[in-house]
Amino acid sequence: MFRIKTLIRFSIRLFFIGLVFGAIGIVAIWAVVAPTLPDVDVLQDVRLQVPLRVFSEDGALIAEIGEQRRTPVRLEDVPEPLRLAFLAAEDDRFYRHPGIDWRGTLRGAWLYALSMGQGRVPGGSTITQQVARRFFLSTEYSVTRKLREMLLALKIERHLSKDEIFELYLNKEFLGHRAYGIAAAAQVYFGKRLDELTLAEMAQLAALPKAPSRDNPISGPRQAMIRRNWILDRMLHLGYIDADQHALARAEPNNARLHGPVVELSAPWVAEHARLALVERVGAEQAHSGGYRIYTTVNSRMQRAADQSVRDGLQSYDRRHGWRGPEQQFNLEALSAEPGIDEQLRRTRAVADLQPAIVTAVDAAEATLRIRGGEDLVITLDSLGWARPFLRLNALGARPQAVSEVLSAGDLVRVRQVDGEWRLAQVPRAEAALVAMEADTGAVLAMVGGLDFGRSQFNRVTQSRRQPGSAFKPFVYAAALDRGYTAASLVNDAPVVLDDPSMERAWRPTNFGRRFYGPTRLREAMVHSRNLVSVRLLMDIGLDFARDYISEFGFARVDLPAGPSMALGSASLTPLSLTSAYAVFANGGFAVEPQFIHRVTDNFGQIVFEPSWMRICPDCPPEAGGPEGPGDNGLVDINAPRRIDLNQIELGLAQGGPMFGPQLPRIAPQIISAQTAWLIHSMLADVVTHGTGRRALTLGRGDLAGKTGTTNDLRDTWFVGYGGGIVASVWVGMDDNESLGSQEQGGRTALPLWVDFMEVALQDRPERRPAEPVGLARALINPETGLRARPGTAGAVAEWFHADNLPPLEAADERRRETDPYDIF
Repeated sequence: MFRIKTLIRFSIRLFFIGLVFGAIGIVAIWAVVAPTLPDVDVLQDVRLQVPLRVFSEDGALIAEIGEQRRTPVRLEDVPEPLRLAFLAAEDDRFYRHPGIDWRGTLRGAWLYALSMGQGRVPGGSTITQQVARRFFLSTEYSVTRKLREMLLALKIERHLSKDEIFELYLNKEFLGHRAYGIAAAAQVYFGKRLDELTLAEMAQLAALPKAPSRDNPISGPRQAMIRRNWILDRMLHLGYIDADQHALARAEPNNARLHGPVVELSAPWVAEHARLALVERVGAEQAHSGGYRIYTTVNSRMQRAADQSVRDGLQSYDRRHGWRGPEQQFNLEALSAEPGIDEQLRRTRAVADLQPAIVTAVDAAEATLRIRGGEDLVITLDSLGWARPFLRLNALGARPQAVSEVLSAGDLVRVRQVDGEWRLAQVPRAEAALVAMEADTGAVLAMVGGLDFGRSQFNRVTQSRRQPGSAFKPFVYAAALDRGYTAASLVNDAPVVLDDPSMERAWRPTNFGRRFYGPTRLREAMVHSRNLVSVRLLMDIGLDFARDYISEFGFARVDLPAGPSMALGSASLTPLSLTSAYAVFANGGFAVEPQFIHRVTDNFGQIVFEPSWMRICPDCPPEAGGPEGPGDNGLVDINAPRRIDLNQIELGLAQGGPMFGPQLPRIAPQIISAQTAWLIHSMLADVVTHGTGRRALTLGRGDLAGKTGTTNDLRDTWFVGYGGGIVASVWVGMDDNESLGSQEQGGRTALPLWVDFMEVALQDRPERRPAEPVGLARALINPETGLRARPGTAGAVAEWFHADNLPPLEAADERRRETDPYDIF
């Protein structure tokens, strides 16, 4: 009995001694480790890496850019069954322990001791400890790291509430396939929002943290289902769900498959332009992970129309130049064995709307083609009339008489769906660019920089510098009108030889048809694009004056050739700059800057950047409007509501500071008079009604105006025009600057794209015909002389002039004075 009492006393003493030494050890560890622990206060203002998202002006998602796919959510927005699924899987005592679950920790320590420290052991880490590890520690497997993790968990629990910790965990956790956080994972695996998930899918998400790369439902479906069902069993055991819910969820199959970002609008060139603008402002890392949302000026309906117009227009051009043959030729027998037809099609990317197809059978009447998804389709001879063999530029072979003359078994070709019917196609050699903007504000409404962004990221709207040809002439004519010429002035359309310093040789310009028409009024010269008239005009008003004048339209003076070839559009300009310049004619003479961005917000919708906008204001005095330029950060509000700080207002008023609230827009500078702008508009309107732009009449509107452009050897073709307040430019050409081929002029290549686009863009826009401004006068003229006609003169036509620059009245007698068209030389 004595021995038992002695043993008990010894055990008690030993226990207390161990307790004291343990406490001393814990205090010592805390004293040594605690000062080295990071400051957990940063968790109260943590900024998770969230990808950049780009939207249209009507809120359609254009792109999601960033390495991590994440959509932060607030805990109150997470469905309760999903929260319970994670608690059942990771830490069912989360709301009851102080950050460390001693039962789990002791279990982990015991297993670690049994393994003699060889390898990892399960259990032990609470949700709080996982948050500590994710935010502050490495994935190193060591006792030291585990101790730091435990101490950090205790520290976190003192600074944050349980709900705040749980919210951080659900948003931070990596869940496989670039998905970080539960909202991103729900989209990646199921293509759903959190509130759309089934109980089984919620359990599937809760199963991911254990081994997200290996055991997710895509990469490891078997293990993922085992883990999911275990979590459902745990939820039933813990009373989170009832038996019926458990049975129904367990019976649900694995519905997971990879879902990309839900892109609602294809506008990759717009997204890239917006991304680069943000990168320039905040840097690449912050731009791609800071959760910014860029709301662009692009209109979804117009962007889709622009994309379709470019695709249709390039296909129409390509079909005119025949069939160049298949992209590749396979041995069908060998291909069927390895890698297989379907696999080969999967490896071949689509180009725009051109899908890859492999010919599996062919005879004289039809061919059978396999496309992605295992679908077979039939191409008949009736649809192959265009597929004459391409021999060389401007030379085609005979029309095919049998399908087998065009296609062979094993050919890899392209097909395109048109009006629900699959048709043979090919990737066009030509490229195109289309951009449209608001004439009054510069807001870019649509932009297509080429056929396919995946094939070429080169943006031909903003980066490609091509010669505009005759589309440049309106700027020369505007300069001439402000130098004393009128729309009725006669200039001789006749051969001329000039020394052009910009070309370092003698220059002999000619008209497109190599015909000359003698004395021609400026209006007729514009309508029929007479080259020699433009050249003589430029030489008479002076190169220096013309370059200074035209540079006011937004062109860099250095980009304008210092020679007479400038009159015919030899400057290298981007489609965007040309569109912006034509907006001056459309809006009454005001220079507006192209704008792509309405606003940039953070992930919570707070506006962080706003661009500086210009607005035209014909009736405003010069000093009206907001600031003359952007502020220190280049951002000035125009119409978005301001976030007003009442304390700041009170302080500002007390100190005599400025008032707060929306700023007035900047007033666009007027670079040409309203009278000159209207006169050029009237000439460009005649181009549509009587000249090279007549195809636009199919739109059935009376407010259209524009100009075609075609350069030497038909390398660049254009149509730039406007109507309904929208200015749009289309360029078609070859990236390698080769010729497009015989008869491929702007009116045939670019104008049809413009018409197709504007047909959609102008659907909800009323006609907008600019009123004649004060300062213009209308008079009857003799079209043969350009002089004012006397009453009763046969064949007289009406013309508009600056009121202070009317031509003289014709002489009364038959020997009336004639104007010598050669007087300008």
